[in-house]
Amino acid sequence: MATSSTTVHILGAGPTGSLAAIALASKGCSVVLTDPLTRKELLSRSRAYAITHSSRRLLTDLNLWTSLQGSLTAFSSLDLRDSACGGRVVFGLDDLPNSNGRHEAIGWILDHQPLMELLMDRLHQHHRVELALGCAPPHPGVDDLIVAADGPLSTTRSQWGIGCWQFRYRQGCLTSKLVLRGVKSGMAYELFRPEGPLAILPLGDGIFQVVWSAPWTQCQRRADLPTPEFLDELAAVLPAGIEPDLLLDTPRAFPQQWSLARRLSRGRGVLLGEAGHRCHPVGGQGLNLCWRDVTSLTNLAERGGTSQRLARRYGRSRWADLLMVGLATDLLVRLFSNQQRWLLPFRRIGLEAMARFSWLRRISLRAMTDGPTQLLKPLPD
Repeated sequence: MATSSTTVHILGAGPTGSLAAIALASKGCSVVLTDPLTRKELLSRSRAYAITHSSRRLLTDLNLWTSLQGSLTAFSSLDLRDSACGGRVVFGLDDLPNSNGRHEAIGWILDHQPLMELLMDRLHQHHRVELALGCAPPHPGVDDLIVAADGPLSTTRSQWGIGCWQFRYRQGCLTSKLVLRGVKSGMAYELFRPEGPLAILPLGDGIFQVVWSAPWTQCQRRADLPTPEFLDELAAVLPAGIEPDLLLDTPRAFPQQWSLARRLSRGRGVLLGEAGHRCHPVGGQGLNLCWRDVTSLTNLAERGGTSQRLARRYGRSRWADLLMVGLATDLLVRLFSNQQRWLLPFRRIGLEAMARFSWLRRISLRAMTDGPTQLLKPLPD
C-alpha cells in the first residue's frame, strides 16, 4: 500500500494528469502536480470527450461520477454507417453486458470545462495534493516517482531519451460544436466515409460535437471557411434528415498520428496518457485509453514498492491494451477510409454480419467500452 511518505511528481495538469493526481492521493501518496499553464488556461479548451464504461468505473471509484452527472450527456444508441457500401449497424443497450447495461448508456459525452472545473476543485481541496500551476516544477526528491503527463509533445519524454514509433496519417481531424436538428434522442453516430470517419456526439439541448476526419489540406481549408460555407459543406455529408442550424465555436483542425513510446518507463519515471501514446480518434478511444493508464498506475501504487519497481511494473502492464487499441483503430481507418472498390463487398459482409449476429455486436461493444484486455474477464458491478 502507498503511504504518505510516497511522493509523486506529476508533470502536466490536463484531464489525465489531474485525474492521476486525485487517484494517487486517494491511495495515500503525497502528490505535487505542476503545469506551465494557469488554471484559467487549463479550463479554456473547447472540446468534448467520449466517456466509456472503463472511465465511468474509475470516476465512480474516485467519487467524481455523481458530481459530473449534470454535465454528462448519455447516448443509448450508436449508429455506425459506411457511406460507400451502404452497410449499417445500430448498437443498443441490449448489446452491453448486464453490469454496464444497467447504467442505461452505451457511453457519455462530456465537455472539457465542467470536467476540468471539478478536477481542479477537488485538487485544491485535497490535503495530499500540492498544486503548482503557471510556474516551473519544483525539483523532485531522489526517491520520488515522476509521472510525465505533459502531452504528445512531451519535453520530459525527450529529456529521458525515450524515442517513439510513430507515423502521420494523411488525414487530419476538424472539431466543432454545432446545433443540429433531426438527430434522434440518445443517438450518437460514427459515419465511415472515403475521406475519413465523421463522428456526431450529443452534448444535450440540441448541441453536438462533430469530429470530422479528412485529408489534412481539406481540414485546414474547411477550418478557414466562412460560417455559411462551412455549414453547407457539413450539411452535404451528414445523414439524410440531419441539418446544421448554428455553429457555436470556431472549427479547429488538428493533424492526426499514431505514436507509441519505445518504453513507458525509465528509472523512477513513467509516461502517462498522450506522453506515451496516441491513436486515431475513430471510436472515441483516446481519453479512455489514457485513463486506463491512470487505473493501472493507481492499482500498482496500492501494492507498494519502490518508485523504480513501480515504474517498471507500470511499463510492462500497459503494452497489451495500447497495442490492441492502436492496431484496431488503425485497421478501421485503413479499411473504411479509402477508394478501393474491391474492399466494398468485404466491408458490406462484415457490417451485415454484425447487424445480424448479436454476439458480434456484444464483443465489439465490450472491447470499445471496457478495453480489449477485459474481454475474457468478469466485470465488476
